[in-house]
Amino acid sequence: MTTTPATPDTARATSAAAPHAAATIAAPFTPAELDVLRADFPILGERVNGHPLVYLDSGATSQKPLAVLDAERDYYLHRNSAVHRGAHTLAAEATELFEDARHAVARFVGADDEEIVWTSNATEAINLVSYAMSNASVGRGGRAAERFALRPGDEIVVTEMEHHANLLPWQELAARTGATLRFIPVGDDGTLRLDLAPGIIGDRTKVLAFTHVSNVLGTINPVEELVALAHAVGALVLLDACQSAPHLPLDLHALGVDFAAFSGHKMLAPTGIGVLYGRRELLDALPPFLTGGSMITSVTMEGAEYLPAPQRFEAGTQRVSQAIALGAAVGYLEAVGIDRIEAHEALLGQRLVAGLTAIDGVTVLGPAAGRQRVGLASFEVAGIHSHDVGQFLDDRGIAVRVGHHCAQPLHRRFGVTASTRASAYLYNTESEVDEFLAGVTDAITFFAPLSSAQDARA
Repeated sequence: MTTTPATPDTARATSAAAPHAAATIAAPFTPAELDVLRADFPILGERVNGHPLVYLDSGATSQKPLAVLDAERDYYLHRNSAVHRGAHTLAAEATELFEDARHAVARFVGADDEEIVWTSNATEAINLVSYAMSNASVGRGGRAAERFALRPGDEIVVTEMEHHANLLPWQELAARTGATLRFIPVGDDGTLRLDLAPGIIGDRTKVLAFTHVSNVLGTINPVEELVALAHAVGALVLLDACQSAPHLPLDLHALGVDFAAFSGHKMLAPTGIGVLYGRRELLDALPPFLTGGSMITSVTMEGAEYLPAPQRFEAGTQRVSQAIALGAAVGYLEAVGIDRIEAHEALLGQRLVAGLTAIDGVTVLGPAAGRQRVGLASFEVAGIHSHDVGQFLDDRGIAVRVGHHCAQPLHRRFGVTASTRASAYLYNTESEVDEFLAGVTDAITFFAPLSSAQDARA
């Protein structure tokens, strides 16, 4: 393992042995390797409330290694300039770094450079597609865009496990076009009811949008199977890869999806940078969402002609430092090995679920221990609000997320209003998981008398 920040050349060399199509099972990190890796994340040495920080909230946002922090700082110290505009040296160097980052991200997810559009985050990426389809539905984009138009009677299909970023944009598109929104339900075991999917995805379906990995359940959905169902009826597929791109080998061409979205800040990069992937011919035909400078071929007072993708969706001054930092994050993940990250997190995920399941009063949402899932676990503690559990853990320096995790319908499906979520990443250790499990056990012991007293008064 090396944690040296990858230059564009070294990153490309690393890519030659990239694990996207690896068929063998990688080994989790050894304790010695984890020590080296954790040293790249200075924040992990912080103390919170007098305790060493145990950061188990990477599903919300990840921590950033020095390689990423240095890349962004180096840009501002030595290359700061607008891209694709100036003719001076700094502008040329900034543009080269900016496009190198696009190349790195494209390679990382199995796409071509022209298929990667910079956005602020995954939410904006998904809204870009839904609003562009709305524009197509009122005739914008001409004949080339007609395939994106929706009408009353058409259907948009999502799943019951979507977080709000991949639900609300489609609700709005349905409201604007008169289309109907349908969903594939989730079974009691936390997996999709695929047996019902063929009856839901049909001739009226124009779009299927679903998450690759649930941010609440940890479920990994069968992308190929769902893509096959959608494409069999001519529907477009958007994959929400927010919880898969940081953690699993991802090859978007091989998966066959039409669009995909993910955020940089969940995969070691700063906030403010996200990615929309789209098949090249689709992006070139899709009407723009935002309009302005740097995305046109010509403008008159009456109209404009737009550049091909990705520039047609990148109006205005771009997120240059964030994109460069995301490129550095990708280089870091490749240097560590995404297949080994997957193996490490699978180990932690199983330890999380098995440990929580063994605690009386705890109900884990999602697939049981022993079944495929990523390194996160959401759970409910009988009689104790998730906010109280989270506060108790925070007093010990353990950071988790509490609430509905922007997935209210999914929580409602399981009859809970909120849950506590522990989400691991490449820098977490088995001992941290054990410390977290001990904290949950102690929280139950601490709150049990209070809960019993409240029950007695009721």
